[in-house]
Amino acid sequence: MFLSGATRLLEGGRSVFLDTMKRTCYDVSSFSNSGNRLRVLVDMDGVLADFEGGFLKKYRIRYPEEPCITLDERRGFLVSSQYGQLRSDLCKKAISIWESKDFFIELEPLPGGVEAVKDMAKMDNTDVFICTSPINYYKHCPYEKYAWVEKHLGNDFLEKVILTRDKTLISGDILIDDKPDIQGVEPKPSWEHILFTACHNKHLPISPFQRRLLSWSDDWRTILDSKRQCRPLPLESSVTWVPD
Repeated sequence: MFLSGATRLLEGGRSVFLDTMKRTCYDVSSFSNSGNRLRVLVDMDGVLADFEGGFLKKYRIRYPEEPCITLDERRGFLVSSQYGQLRSDLCKKAISIWESKDFFIELEPLPGGVEAVKDMAKMDNTDVFICTSPINYYKHCPYEKYAWVEKHLGNDFLEKVILTRDKTLISGDILIDDKPDIQGVEPKPSWEHILFTACHNKHLPISPFQRRLLSWSDDWRTILDSKRQCRPLPLESSVTWVPD
């Protein structure tokens, strides 16, 4: 049950939450010189957790008389922007859904995502991190993201959670994310962006230089293997020519 997981996460109150984040920061830096290991960053909302479906369900319950946008009609990354185009006041109503308590913890896992991440973590020379952006209204979101990970991926994955508003600053080889255009301080991030197909981006064309993961039933293993083959050998494994 989730209650047991929540109890573990809440033990010691705020100190446990902060200690988990400190350990996560340490773990990320410790892998910076990890030789030939592949580092995979996996987004959470829209990739592992069904943000769109969870939002629509709760929006309909809270605002049954208001117009809504079905998943087939979704266009653009920001849900609130599309609702604002229907009517200006609907933008704030949309935002109120994911700012509410229990929104993030109650999101259902997307099919196959949890199993895929667990399988990734078992692969040789592979480090997997959950790389997710909390909303600015932080009263519930950061805690609930950690609680969701513990509930669905297990306690060990708590140290593999990276909360950041700017993913370009995070070092990795691959970032699996449903946001089509990821920008930040770093103009050339170290990772290759694999676009995860979602209702809001499935209509978008992608450039010849970008790859797309249609779902977790798609062949994500081949993507990881191809990236691994493209990485340079670590210095200690490279061949040094010594003249006679």
